[in-house]
Amino acid sequence: MASKPAGERTVVVRGGTVIDGTGADPRPDQVVVLRDGRIDWTGPAAHAPHVSGPHEEVDASGATVLPGFVDAHVHLSMAGMNPADLLDRPPHFGYYAAIPLLRDTLDAGVTSVRDLAGLDMAVQKAVDDGIVAGPRTTIAYRALGPTGGHGDFRTCCGFDSGTALGPGGAISMITDGVDEALRNTREAMRQGAGVIKVMASGGVWSPRDTPWHDGLNVEEMTAVVREAASHGVPVAAHAQSARSIRNALTAGVTSVEHGYEIDAEGIELMLDRGAFLVPTLSTATTPPDPATSADYAVAKKLRLQEHLSENISAAIAAGVRVALGTDSGICPHGRNLRELALLVEHGMTPMGAIVAGTRDAAALLGVAEDLGTLEPGKRADLVVCEGDPLADIGLPGDPANIRTVIKDGRTYKGAVLPRSGRSA
Repeated sequence: MASKPAGERTVVVRGGTVIDGTGADPRPDQVVVLRDGRIDWTGPAAHAPHVSGPHEEVDASGATVLPGFVDAHVHLSMAGMNPADLLDRPPHFGYYAAIPLLRDTLDAGVTSVRDLAGLDMAVQKAVDDGIVAGPRTTIAYRALGPTGGHGDFRTCCGFDSGTALGPGGAISMITDGVDEALRNTREAMRQGAGVIKVMASGGVWSPRDTPWHDGLNVEEMTAVVREAASHGVPVAAHAQSARSIRNALTAGVTSVEHGYEIDAEGIELMLDRGAFLVPTLSTATTPPDPATSADYAVAKKLRLQEHLSENISAAIAAGVRVALGTDSGICPHGRNLRELALLVEHGMTPMGAIVAGTRDAAALLGVAEDLGTLEPGKRADLVVCEGDPLADIGLPGDPANIRTVIKDGRTYKGAVLPRSGRSA
């Protein structure tokens, strides 16, 4: 997940109200000084240090300065799930298709993502080396799921649409039994996975199962969790049904992805184990489109949507740890921060939603020492949003309101003014 340092570069962000991602009250008329890819100083304009020598300035007047956001659940190799569109994809086309999606995500204010099956080390390195503009990326490489389960995209006629979804030819590894669970966990880590994704339940888009089917069993997932933990790698579980959520938590996963049918027992398990919920409401609340979706997918999603809002709201009300994630790729890319308003609709405060997309999402990714808050010493990831998102949490959801995006001290979106040296 490491990016190359920005080099000798100083940027001064001046005049905005800072929401630092810690949950602290907003601070008006602030200055943030970024040096060589790190946050050097932040505080009131009246006490700002002198900045000598050439530097760049960003005018944040009338706007809010926030940490770069983290989307903990994306699929940047995907742009919709219409099987007909996949038939004409040549091998490795996904590498090129990902380039504009990476840029759209960055321009939306998201400077870090966790790609939960699809991208590989080639894309990750291209971003880290500055060849392609995009958020820094933690990859799962491929998800682990059982024969006939979620991640097995083979249709009755034998067409495997999964081979066209990942740049390298697949987004999953069929995993049956403890031995394969162990082997595939090691293979994913060999391929650079900074998180292992397991399919604890079936899903909407896979043709041969449903969200109410179990995926990997507790023994298989426990083997994954133990092996991944021995390398310091967390495990994320795609889990939609109440039973699959309980199974995944019993196995010891770090996060539950989706969690649409979480029940009281599942909530208690999450609280007891300190696991994260990544509810992906951007995808969950979007009605299925019969014109572009298979009939089986439409029926499954409509059934899931019957109670998911009340279930997620109950988990939030109970104090379950939440990290922002969208499932972009199933829903459109580049609108990631719409998730903030959806979290508020389901019971979070605007500040709580911002923290879920900054500090807490960084904690889930295991990078909170470097990212997620605007504090000296941390990486210089920063966004400037028009207006006050605490008064209108919908503002960041429109990329047009994201005035400036800085990652590792480099400005990727927005105007900068060169300065030869002056008091900051």
